[in-house]
Amino acid sequence: MALDRSLPDDVHDSAEELRTALKDHGITLPSLGVDLPGFAGVYGVSLVALGNCNAATARRLAEVLRKAAAR
Repeated sequence: MALDRSLPDDVHDSAEELRTALKDHGITLPSLGVDLPGFAGVYGVSLVALGNCNAATARRLAEVLRKAAAR
């Protein structure tokens, strides 16, 4: 898989799109945001950090993904 060389605005937009999509399903990842080392260009790639979540949120996310995959 090739590295994603997204522009800074792209990675911020992607994080917000993901936050909105998750919210539409009642899911909040409190630590979701832009990975600062990646954003600073240390690794040459901008990353979205999904962060941490509790077990209930992980189960809800898995449930939503399973339902989407079954369609």
